[in-house]
Amino acid sequence: MRKIRKAVFPVAGLGTRFLPATKALPKEMLTVVDRPVIQYVVDEAREAGIEHFIFVTGRNKHAIEDHFDVQVELYETLRRRGKLDILERLEAMQPKPGQTSYTRQQVPLGLGHAVWCARELVGNEPFALLLPDMIMQSERGCLKEMVEFYEQTGGNVLAVEECDPSETYKYGIVGRGEDLHTGFRITSMVEKPKPGTAPSNFYIAGRYILQPEIFDLLEHQEKGAGDEIQLTDAMLRLHREQPFYAHIFRGNTYDCGSPEGFVLANLAFALQNGEMRPHLERALREIAGKL
Repeated sequence: MRKIRKAVFPVAGLGTRFLPATKALPKEMLTVVDRPVIQYVVDEAREAGIEHFIFVTGRNKHAIEDHFDVQVELYETLRRRGKLDILERLEAMQPKPGQTSYTRQQVPLGLGHAVWCARELVGNEPFALLLPDMIMQSERGCLKEMVEFYEQTGGNVLAVEECDPSETYKYGIVGRGEDLHTGFRITSMVEKPKPGTAPSNFYIAGRYILQPEIFDLLEHQEKGAGDEIQLTDAMLRLHREQPFYAHIFRGNTYDCGSPEGFVLANLAFALQNGEMRPHLERALREIAGKL
């Protein structure tokens, strides 16, 4: 059983749904309460024991690299001003030297292509893939639970959640086989099935543990939906040779790739903050009363 040491974060997207806010700022750097979205996802990976953080970037994404770099002047200013609590928080979030790598996805050819761009940095070992738009709220991190599941089963592990059966056409859906640990064996996968044809109501929720053989399949994967190289298509081919398992995530997931999900994430994480909650609840009641 090879340990999951590396995680891939595909952050090359343009964030067009957030324009003009994302004209000069990467969508992954938009803040949820007091941290950028990408920080929540990296923190989840760190909790799961990830040692190497691989970012697949694009043009105008320098702010992400700067965020995870040491800012000497800022740190020295905080130290001189005695703001050691803030400095300690920043240093705790700082990856250690050599723990971050960056590669470019020069052309927007889809998620499958973005994952393939990380092949040389991942090498011949299993890895985690975390979609940076999806941030998850739970007592224990989703990826940490997935790694524990993987240590029992091996193979490939996908995080799944349940949706209303009438909405399965919106998602990548998996078929449910025998129950195992915190999930089940996956019997089939289908991307956005036609209404009434889905094998279950469990959809893939943006967290993956994949074996390195996926890279060879992605290299020769033909373009699929949206004229892009789809990760799901390559996983379907890999499923013929290797087992896939589903870990059922029991927390809350917020799709920060949409304005609605981004606003909900801010509300959910602000309400989780003990100091902010009373003020926010009062303000929400006042706003609701005026509408």
